[in-house]
Amino acid sequence: MPRVPSSDSQPPLLLLARARELLTQQDLATRLDVNRRTIARWESGETECPQLVAPALREIINTAARPANQPSRFTFIDLFAGIGGLRAGFEQAGGTCIFTSEWNPFSKKTYVENYGFDEENFAGDITQVAADSIPDHDVLIGGFPCQPFSIAGVSKKNALGRPHGFECETQGTLFFDVARIIAQKRPKAFLLENVKNLTSHDRGNTFRVICNTLREELGYHVETRVVNAGHFVPQHRERILIVGFRDPTGFNFADLQLPPDRPLLRTILHPEDGAEPAEEPFTLGPAATVNPKYTLTDKLWAYLQAYAEKHRKAGNGFGFGLVDKDSVARTLSARYYKDGSEILVSRGKGQNPRRLTPRECARLMGFPDTFKIPVSDTQAYKQFGNSIVVPVVTAVARFMEPHIRALKQYEETGVLELPLFA
Repeated sequence: MPRVPSSDSQPPLLLLARARELLTQQDLATRLDVNRRTIARWESGETECPQLVAPALREIINTAARPANQPSRFTFIDLFAGIGGLRAGFEQAGGTCIFTSEWNPFSKKTYVENYGFDEENFAGDITQVAADSIPDHDVLIGGFPCQPFSIAGVSKKNALGRPHGFECETQGTLFFDVARIIAQKRPKAFLLENVKNLTSHDRGNTFRVICNTLREELGYHVETRVVNAGHFVPQHRERILIVGFRDPTGFNFADLQLPPDRPLLRTILHPEDGAEPAEEPFTLGPAATVNPKYTLTDKLWAYLQAYAEKHRKAGNGFGFGLVDKDSVARTLSARYYKDGSEILVSRGKGQNPRRLTPRECARLMGFPDTFKIPVSDTQAYKQFGNSIVVPVVTAVARFMEPHIRALKQYEETGVLELPLFA
């Protein structure tokens, strides 16, 4: 298992990245008694994050994270859990996960290594789980796979004596399992995540059925928003988030404010100067230099250059993405393990570029350096490429939390205090 550096040994820039998972730029600036723009300069690499702030950053990280003995603010279930990107964000917002479903054995290995294993409340294939066997919960979260829906008209269904609504329109898709669990358990809220192209998938049919099911069939107040994770990490990565509340609370997705400044790759790349301890097999030696195995072979580098040139002459945009510490990366995909072509890190003129290490991929997705990577590089690349960016989830979960809390109070007292959101 790779050695995970403790926060005591991490350089200030990595501590800053961890602190920003927990706090906004303005909150962090207030605690450090500096200007918000100073935080932005540190994150972008415009100015160096000084060593003298490291103790303060460590203290902020230790106090900002919810203590283990602090009462849970709400409960949630984690469907299509992957390696727990959604869970990490909702835990940072004060939630407690009480049920998980993930079928992939390699993803499950990573999930269990980082979050533990509760056999009673960890399911594999969600399609085989009865909704009434899932514990009651406040929030349902899930990044369900996208599949097309084949829809026949309701009148035809009625004429044939068949059911209509989401039971017929979504049957055979994994979204059906989300819908049947919501229908049975009636959580106070949900967050669903998918690729941006969900809105145009199957000529818009898929997204229309999903929204109609959630709003008309299940009766939830639903809002959607496409969020670019580039506000939080040095990667262009757009995802659609679908939020629903069982009762109206005044939630307005448009009010979610995103950081205005964009971090650069220097915030996640290995410095290779001894500023961080070596973490084998990713980095080696006293300077913690990147393992040579991540450098492209002459044969692969020649192939990628020839491929890019071929498409350039044809007027296409296909090719590799060469980056340096002052770049913003393309979207990390699950196919990154094949050749790494979408994000290749320059090693200087005359040298072959390299892939990101799995640890750098974890950072690019907003996971802290304490996140354990117990699988092969191939599986790690697939897992991080399929994950969601943790700080995005954290920001949305914290934005949702007052509304969840209001509905919990409403359930207990019959009074919905909408001034909470004024």
